[in-house]
Amino acid sequence: MRKLALTDDILLSISEPARYIGGEVNSVLKEKDKVDIRFAMCFPDVYEIGMSHLGIKILYDMLNRREDVWCERVYSPWTDLDEIMRQRKIPLFALESQDPIGEFDFLGITLQYEMCYTNILQILDLSGIPFHAEDRTWDDPIVIGGGPCALNPEPIAPFFDMFYIGEGEVCYDRLLDTYKLCRAQNKTRREFLLAAAQIPGIYVPMFYDVTYREDGTIRSMKPNEPDVPETVKRVLWMDMTEAVYPDKPVVPFIKATQDKVTLEVMRGCIRGCRFCQAGMIYRPVREKDPKHLEKLADALLHNTGYEEITLSSLSTSDYRGVDELLNYLIEKHGKNGVNISLPSLRIDQFSLDVMSKVQDIKKSSLTFAPEAGSQRMRDVINKGLTEETILGGAELAFKGGWNKVKLYFMLGLPGENEDDVRGIAELSEKIAELYYDTVPKEERSGKCSVTASTSFFVPKPFTPFQWAKMDSADEFLHKAAIVNHAMKEMLNRKSLRYHWHESDVSVLEGIFARGDRRVADVIEKAYRKGSIYDAWNERFVLENWTSSFEECGVDPDFYVRRERPVDEILPWDFIDAGVTRSFLEREWANAKKGIVTPNCRERCSGCGMKKMGGGVCFEDQN
Repeated sequence: MRKLALTDDILLSISEPARYIGGEVNSVLKEKDKVDIRFAMCFPDVYEIGMSHLGIKILYDMLNRREDVWCERVYSPWTDLDEIMRQRKIPLFALESQDPIGEFDFLGITLQYEMCYTNILQILDLSGIPFHAEDRTWDDPIVIGGGPCALNPEPIAPFFDMFYIGEGEVCYDRLLDTYKLCRAQNKTRREFLLAAAQIPGIYVPMFYDVTYREDGTIRSMKPNEPDVPETVKRVLWMDMTEAVYPDKPVVPFIKATQDKVTLEVMRGCIRGCRFCQAGMIYRPVREKDPKHLEKLADALLHNTGYEEITLSSLSTSDYRGVDELLNYLIEKHGKNGVNISLPSLRIDQFSLDVMSKVQDIKKSSLTFAPEAGSQRMRDVINKGLTEETILGGAELAFKGGWNKVKLYFMLGLPGENEDDVRGIAELSEKIAELYYDTVPKEERSGKCSVTASTSFFVPKPFTPFQWAKMDSADEFLHKAAIVNHAMKEMLNRKSLRYHWHESDVSVLEGIFARGDRRVADVIEKAYRKGSIYDAWNERFVLENWTSSFEECGVDPDFYVRRERPVDEILPWDFIDAGVTRSFLEREWANAKKGIVTPNCRERCSGCGMKKMGGGVCFEDQN
């Protein structure tokens, strides 16, 4: 029987002790003396959030299919357990074996959100792993990062031995085989890292030197070893139907953020929204065969006992097999009370018939993302939606029986003015008014509810807005106040709700998103001042960050408050993500002119994906 790393008195004194005991349905147990490699897969946030992440579920299943590898899970302890572990000197442990993370061969950390960066240091600290890669020996795990934030790894580069740039299905086997060979041949840690740096998609920061100009911009970034490539190419898996996908995912003991079956229907997006990093870095669009997904859905529902299934992608309504798949799920599982959720739907792609069928199973609110309140700004960001299309989609939804709509917008977009900001309230009002004009009183299922939420725009690498200036925290709050006041002026104000994000957190996210290696010192200093769980509003301490920037001599405005010239060397320029710099520059220019670029099904815009390792773009798949 497994011995838990935490004693009963500790488990009884902390919140949600089930986060730490492991043993869930479908978790993988192996005999550690019969495997060659032990891999700890980490999500640097609480269990409930980490257990909802699809990428870790895929990698966990993929790595555990190897007989010579045992992949286990680890998450950030909440602050109550963190304090106890430090007091009692309890090392951070994996859920499956309850063994200390410091005993593993690899510690893989997924990088989904910049505001989890201090939690990475918490993971290393509690595991007894030196913060800096240069201080580690073979007694320490190889620390590897992956995920969307790895597309600019520089602000956390000193803390990682390597980064995996791209999709995990491609090169993990080669990396692990290289590790086994190097250990068998008694190679040094540095020799293994040097061999790993020659694997496509693997970036080892210690083998690259960065120099800076007097104005703080980057002068050069060059390899310091002859066999290390100057450019690291993102790797991707083309045949999504044949890609590894778990049919027995781990089922948590407690309710996770996404407590349902997740069925990935495709990767990539045809739309080309200029603010969206995911829409750029996950190109090209790769769809899964609906017949394959039908079988997978059957297995997932049977093996987990969930009563809800969600179709996952960046734009589910653009999946060409959506009607066929939905009809199957409704016919096969709907009668058993299984709810089908459809996130990432575009308001111009709704079918009244499909909506009605799904609603017959379980009513829920519909979520749309116009992103901007005015048509001018929707053209700037290349959203590809007109007001007529938005209202037409809302009318279909109301006729289909919905009365609750959630709308997502951004504030602080490049070139935004006050009319664009007020447009958020005005569009929300038009949608609410449409409900009362469209649905007869006797057919209404209640009052209309339109909830508008605004996040603050953060420019991200490998998007056309990667050169954009970012608003200050005060500017963000001023714009949110304009929207809030305008909402209260509307005729249907009782049907309108408005929420906005924290501005200080958004600015810090912007610094991390486009920062360079000098930001790492600030992150480390803020962590030592007590900053963890910065993504949680109640845990965020702004003073820790302002003092850390000052003490490190790093100007935060340098990273967010200036528009960068297109010829400036950016911290992530050594990565080839697939989309070409010339394409991004062209889209940046089009944004300033308000020119809309057609989506990939309408016309190929020459983004560069055709050159990616023999891959094909959407146009080639038709």
